Amino acid sequence: MKYVGMPLGMWALFARSFRKHLSSVYGYDPETAKAITNKAKPRYKEIIRSLPEFEKADRFQMNIVNCAMLSAFLLNLPERPTVEKTTEYYKESMMTAPMKWFCRMSGKRKFSEKDIQGMRETAALRAADRNPYSWNMDYLPYPDGSGYEARFLKCGICTLMRELGLFDLVPAMCRLDYTMSEAGGASVFVREYTLASGGPYCDCGYKKRANTNEGESA
Repeated sequence: MKYVGMPLGMWALFARSFRKHLSSVYGYDPETAKAITNKAKPRYKEIIRSLPEFEKADRFQMNIVNCAMLSAFLLNLPERPTVEKTTEYYKESMMTAPMKWFCRMSGKRKFSEKDIQGMRETAALRAADRNPYSWNMDYLPYPDGSGYEARFLKCGICTLMRELGLFDLVPAMCRLDYTMSEAGGASVFVREYTLASGGPYCDCGYKKRANTNEGESA
């Protein structure tokens, strides 16, 4: 994958936040946080360049780029962190003002015809059959019309973090699904299994909130 484009843009958007929360969450002093960040950037570039290009229709490129960024910082910490601290670190680092705005905008489109069609197309793509760093997903609408489940059978984050020796910290990324759904304001996120915890799949359930405008198009 080329570093220019989305990976470069994501570093520009989030690197300062990742650096800031090295202190507020992990407790590193500012100089240590700066040193970690300086080492993380070339590691991030290295990880990105080791990945294959994603297909144009693959909506999950951003997910693997976020994984590469988090991994680059984790690999340069003086001590290996706990899952609990890493969950907090990833949440605080990612949920910047622009990210909260993005979630709100996504929430306005949730359950629209465009959203549903995108889920169907993603399920049909089966991108992980050709790219192990992408995802395979089934789209499962709830019979009562209350929302839908995106059921993931292959996970690019699991693949990459296993290769980097960070597989035990994958749940820290999984937990952000709840946070982003809450920030979107349109759905309640529900889950029973994750591949990272040994489940048969990752179930990402989105149930409509009472104030959701069903059928809103965008």
